[in-house]
Amino acid sequence: MKTLLMASVALVISSTLASADETAFKATLVSQAVLPANTVIAAPADAPEFLKQAGKFTTPDRKRATTLGSVPGLDGVRTTGLGLPFDGQAVQGFSGIKTMADGSFWTLSDNGFGSKSNSTDAALMLHHVKFDWAAGTVDRLETIFLSDPDKVAPFPIVLEGADKRYLTGADFDIESIQPVADGFWIGDELGPYLIHVTADGKLTDVVPTVVDGKPVLSPDNPTLSLPSSPSKPLPAYNLRRSNGFEGLARSKDGAKLYGLLEGPLYVGDGKFETADGQTAIRIVEFDAVKKAWTGRSWLYPFSGAGTNIGDFNMVDDATALVIERDGGTGLSDKACADPKKPEPTCFDQPAKHKRIYKIAFGDDNVGKTVRKIGYIDLLDIADPQSKAKQGTVNGVYTMPFVTIENVDVVDATHIIVGNDNNLPFSAGRALDKADDNEFVLLEVGDFLAAK
Repeated sequence: MKTLLMASVALVISSTLASADETAFKATLVSQAVLPANTVIAAPADAPEFLKQAGKFTTPDRKRATTLGSVPGLDGVRTTGLGLPFDGQAVQGFSGIKTMADGSFWTLSDNGFGSKSNSTDAALMLHHVKFDWAAGTVDRLETIFLSDPDKVAPFPIVLEGADKRYLTGADFDIESIQPVADGFWIGDELGPYLIHVTADGKLTDVVPTVVDGKPVLSPDNPTLSLPSSPSKPLPAYNLRRSNGFEGLARSKDGAKLYGLLEGPLYVGDGKFETADGQTAIRIVEFDAVKKAWTGRSWLYPFSGAGTNIGDFNMVDDATALVIERDGGTGLSDKACADPKKPEPTCFDQPAKHKRIYKIAFGDDNVGKTVRKIGYIDLLDIADPQSKAKQGTVNGVYTMPFVTIENVDVVDATHIIVGNDNNLPFSAGRALDKADDNEFVLLEVGDFLAAK
């Protein structure tokens, strides 16, 4: 009887956790703002000639492309209608957003074209923007180009010998942002590092990542190098490429930052970190005053089809929003008959899992699993009045993008959500057209109030 009772209790607990994890909340579209995909701006006037055009090394063999637009944008086998290099710097995919008190937002463009090796001429930028929700437009108020004039980076940057040491996507892959009184804290994926820049974009701090007293290293970490002989062991690292800090949240009092890795830590023997039977990633706490990791962390387990996160921001002192996604793109009504045989006329891996979870974590579960309170489904957003300029069919707005990397609270009942269009490589809204940057204002009062 005792065994049966314990089994029943375990079943109830398990069912409760599962049901909490699968609690869906309604989201209604209030408005949409669209920034056209092909939005390109000039490099700073004092930038080296090298930065005047971006994407020159996006050829498969990384040989320099000398003709503008000669390298076609491809999403798998599908063309996106745009080509590289660009004449200027692409405002490109936004990969993190933060709501400001005056109704404006800070966001940032990530490293450029998807890898360290092809983004040497992509300048790193932060953008101050406002949205005209009535007109559906994005107004770029200011762009800040990041630089390292004081040689703070602990490695040679691409423009090491230039008069103006602008930072590029081969130096850092910036993916998340938190404005602070003296500038910005930014999460990087290449190290991964936590970096700080001044209000005008000058690098002041580069903090290596430590979890449980051990360094966290990606294969792109500049401290790693191959041995002189293939007979010698390769350098050890414990994080997949492009799995660094995709999310960066900040406590309401500003004392702490919380970096969220995009992928799990490697634990050895071909295995990665797990929790609750699922692949799990770390939320790592940082003391913003001492500029040091506190040693505290939490585990975020993916749900079923989830493989990556997109953004991370606090709701209040104890809860936060996390975008969780799969690697799919496009809607299933245009799915390929055989996903193993992709064609230009169909999506070989349609989007299925694009969610925003509300989670709880704090002093009571340090070192343990966060609690998932519920989620909204970004493939099922109500738009009964057809307010979206694009993306709504039969009263339902969808975000079938491979990377959705912007979410923050706007007020007690609304959040903002936006995609990263990986310009010019992502085409999820249409089969043969590069995705625009779409930002949506969603009414989610019940979701934000949920405990």
